[in-house]
Amino acid sequence: MIDIYNRKIDYIRISVTDRCNLRCIYCMPESGISFFSHEMLLTYEEITQLCELFVKTGISKVKITGGEPLVRKDLNKLIKSIKDIDGINNITLTTNGILLEEQLDDLIKSGLDAVNISIDTLREDRYREITRVGEVHKVIRGIYKALKYKNLKVKLNYVPIKGKNEDEIIDIINLTKHKDLSVRFIELMPIGLGKDMAGYSDEEIISIIENKIGKMTPYKGKLGNGPSNYFSLDGYKGKIGFISAVSHKFCENCNRVRLTSDGFLKKCLQYEYGCDLKSMLRSGKSNDEILKIIEETIYNKPKNHHFNKENEKNSETKAMFQIGG
Repeated sequence: MIDIYNRKIDYIRISVTDRCNLRCIYCMPESGISFFSHEMLLTYEEITQLCELFVKTGISKVKITGGEPLVRKDLNKLIKSIKDIDGINNITLTTNGILLEEQLDDLIKSGLDAVNISIDTLREDRYREITRVGEVHKVIRGIYKALKYKNLKVKLNYVPIKGKNEDEIIDIINLTKHKDLSVRFIELMPIGLGKDMAGYSDEEIISIIENKIGKMTPYKGKLGNGPSNYFSLDGYKGKIGFISAVSHKFCENCNRVRLTSDGFLKKCLQYEYGCDLKSMLRSGKSNDEILKIIEETIYNKPKNHHFNKENEKNSETKAMFQIGG
């Protein structure tokens, strides 16, 4: 559907859990975390029911997120249920990749179209430092297995952090030299623990790449569901992308809304307002009543975020793993 600012909203990010098997330094505290109870989470049946309503508003693309979505049991069954809905054209998974190798076959059989794998270093010691508990070789095995599926689009998400992993920017790009693989540099978001760290701008990363490898050429093709900017490098098969929601706002082209794992439909990442769909489902509201609220929520999506503005009213207080990455 078209929102109040004439944007076509056709993409939803659905978090299935706030739990994760990693504790990344910019996302989660090492300990003392209070997770949603099982009863607080939307069931797969409830998520599927809501997806059937989202389709009626024009949503055709779904991304499954967490926390880490693969820690939730039988995720492949949810993906099949969503993919079987008439009107859903694309379903993507964002994962840290730790469990991907063992679950990928079932995910593909269920209809998964694309996978985005988060990996912020290729070094085993540094990966454990950044994630606190992870083993990067498991992620790398998952990446290479994913690349064996010719119809599966594979992207890597890399968060450059000053003083942590900037010296590996070229190493991660070199993975795209002979593989049909995109690397996307994700700007560090000023949410939760990320507020206390410094990231890199697109311009800084481009300068590093061009000084080491060569001129980057803007790529005009479409590689994903969101407003990422992609570039090509001579002699490299894959593409380089940038998602910089704060320094290079793309709000005028934003086509997404978010559903948290406890059933809250968010209009915008920054703001806490939206609607509690879980309460509506469990209080016996009809599909027509729920659909009307969904349409009103999407229609009134805010014009833009103000992450750079201090003390912005109604700003989200939850961490990214609680919202849905």
